[in-house]
Amino acid sequence: MDLSLAAVIGLMATYPALAIIIVLVIGVTLVSGATDAPNAIATAVATRVLSPGVALTLAAVFNFIGLIGMTYISTAVAHTMFSMVDFSGDTHQALMALMASMIGSIAWGVFCWFFGIPCSKSHSLIAGITGGAVAVNGWAGVVPAEWAKVVYGLLFSLFAGFFLGWLNTKLAAKFLSGVDRRKGNRVADILQDIFACMLAFLHGAQDGQKFMSIGLMGMAMAMGMESTGSDGFPIWLMIICSAAISLGTFIGGKRIIKSVAMDMVAMEKYQGAAASASTVITLFISSITGMPVSTSHCSTSAIMGVGAGKNLRGVNWGIARSMVLAWVITFPACGIIGFALARVFMLFF
Repeated sequence: MDLSLAAVIGLMATYPALAIIIVLVIGVTLVSGATDAPNAIATAVATRVLSPGVALTLAAVFNFIGLIGMTYISTAVAHTMFSMVDFSGDTHQALMALMASMIGSIAWGVFCWFFGIPCSKSHSLIAGITGGAVAVNGWAGVVPAEWAKVVYGLLFSLFAGFFLGWLNTKLAAKFLSGVDRRKGNRVADILQDIFACMLAFLHGAQDGQKFMSIGLMGMAMAMGMESTGSDGFPIWLMIICSAAISLGTFIGGKRIIKSVAMDMVAMEKYQGAAASASTVITLFISSITGMPVSTSHCSTSAIMGVGAGKNLRGVNWGIARSMVLAWVITFPACGIIGFALARVFMLFF
């Protein structure tokens, strides 16, 4: 499959929907940078280790590096995205359905961003393309064995993030019990600097592969192939999406930082380091095993675990409940939107 920019531009001339899909991939990557990426550096800002400007710059840079770098290390997440749905059949209808799915996903992400809710852009995308695949091929458009990895990832990110946050807080508090507070804070500052960079890298790795895989899926459809045939991504697509996710971080970062770390839990510096470490572990395991997870899920679960580790009353459970509610309704909402828009597009275009 020729994935050169010139070849893809030629396909766009034959299938204009492919051009729209590529633009939408860039758009959804941009929205992810605004809604998900800031979670990577939220704790460092909330504990005043990094200023918002410095933190957002680090997040933007390491999102860029992570999206490109992890693609050369492991494409397990991308493989899951390729395999979980089946758009085979009429090429034009398949492209219409995929385009509709992307539009629904972006609309949901913008809605959540406007209200400052760190929604899962990943799960809205997954739900959207699932709805689109069902519109094309009925329930045969869903591959249960691969789709199950989404459920595993959701449960793993919630429970592992919370437990590790709780555990790491307990361990850190015990370790620092006899240490001078200023020295302990200096160590926590250094760790948070490191973890913030690692989290931004892993966010770019996770979400970048998800979004680029949709673009690659569209290219395969336009070429009349039922699968991508390869997990490799063209370098031009990686660079464009990397730039988009970094730009999105700058545009929408501050709003999400406030909701995730500043409003939900009041943290000390060692707790911020514990939360960041927990999120790094959860994201890394998910990326290597091919479970598509949300940075929002991993980060907020870890922060809630940290708050619970200190005092159950230290967590603003009202904000936590609103976030969980947003996550719960993301799947049916985006699935229905993707299905409905796909049906409309297939009928009228």
